[in-house]
Amino acid sequence: MTVGTGAKIVLAVALVAAAAALFLGPLSGFVEDLSGERISAWVSAAGAWGPIVIIALMTIAIVATPIPSAPIALAAGAAYGHTIGTIYIVIGAELGALAAFALARFLGRDVLTRWLGETVDKGWLGSQNVLTLTVFASRLMPFISFDIVSYAAGLSCLHFWRFAVATLAGIIPASFVLAHFGNEAVSGEPGRAAWAAVGLGALTLTPLIVVAIREQRGRKARS
Repeated sequence: MTVGTGAKIVLAVALVAAAAALFLGPLSGFVEDLSGERISAWVSAAGAWGPIVIIALMTIAIVATPIPSAPIALAAGAAYGHTIGTIYIVIGAELGALAAFALARFLGRDVLTRWLGETVDKGWLGSQNVLTLTVFASRLMPFISFDIVSYAAGLSCLHFWRFAVATLAGIIPASFVLAHFGNEAVSGEPGRAAWAAVGLGALTLTPLIVVAIREQRGRKARS
């Protein structure tokens, strides 16, 4: 057994143990009771350390897939407003995405290539530009799992810096909308919160409309 293989086994065992403790063990209540109100209470109690709490929770939520990140983002907007809340959300989400990417690359990429050989990087799966665009587009669609995309990208041949840039560019709009929604919900102005919800819906639908238009044009060109 090589040193690299041993390190991977140790890391994998540690991750399994942490997941078991978080979702099945004494910490399972932490996930079940995680809500915007509880997070807001933690942030208030943390005082000057509140931003660290938001960033840390966002990072953990991305790495540990079952933990919801939306309540954390809403709490950040409620506590720090649109702009500052967005910054904290983006930092935490970016760190979590990079951690998930690195874990998948370190633990799973070699195994995948051994199983599938060179076919794993053929076609669009081997195109750096296509993979980068796919990651960017997925970040604009809130209904696509942020966590799964990060892990899947780590298993691909996508370069780390490309993943980092595509993720950063893609998460800023959704992060701002969530922070804005959280801030407006707390402000007690339901009309403005409703507009934030409309904005989130528009953000979700726009990439789908663009893809549909491109596919329609492609069919017309082939016919």
